[in-house]
Amino acid sequence: MPAYHSIFLQDQDVRIIGNIALLPLRTRTRGPAYVLPALPPSTSHLDIDPDSESYDLLDEVLSLFRANTFFRNFEIKGPADRLLIYGILFVSECLGKIRWTMGAKEAEKALTNTALDQFAIPGDASFPLNQAFEAPRDRQDVETLRQYLSQVRQELAMRLLARVYAEGDKPSKWWLSFTKRKFMGKSL
Repeated sequence: MPAYHSIFLQDQDVRIIGNIALLPLRTRTRGPAYVLPALPPSTSHLDIDPDSESYDLLDEVLSLFRANTFFRNFEIKGPADRLLIYGILFVSECLGKIRWTMGAKEAEKALTNTALDQFAIPGDASFPLNQAFEAPRDRQDVETLRQYLSQVRQELAMRLLARVYAEGDKPSKWWLSFTKRKFMGKSL
């Protein structure tokens, strides 16, 4: 059975830096991403229809994370898949920071720090997937990609928290059961 790929592969009017797509995001975090409209009040942030205009790649990362984590190989079909891979690896890193004994506030602090920490981008020597990702062409692209990935990390951390702590101040055992799993055997 093949891994699940991004539904955003067919999006044509997307800026690409290196070979990563800078897709629009539903976010309040400042950054270079085009901002999608907010969810309608009647829609739950935990269950968004993929056909909704507010559905973005971060919703896709969170919905496909558990299924794709079981795969050791992933055929990259386009720039959106590379962003999906990065998102899944970041979610894995975040889940590794949450402990069973952490309350929601403590976990929020840990994940916010993780999202804001210095991180490697494609082209850096410490980036784990340089063989599948191209480096940005110039300094401006490097800075734009760094800002975009920072925006993705911050928003993804907040959405992950909302799912892990959906039932209260105790983390979901269904999410934390994936803390030791590594997608493609890699980590950020």
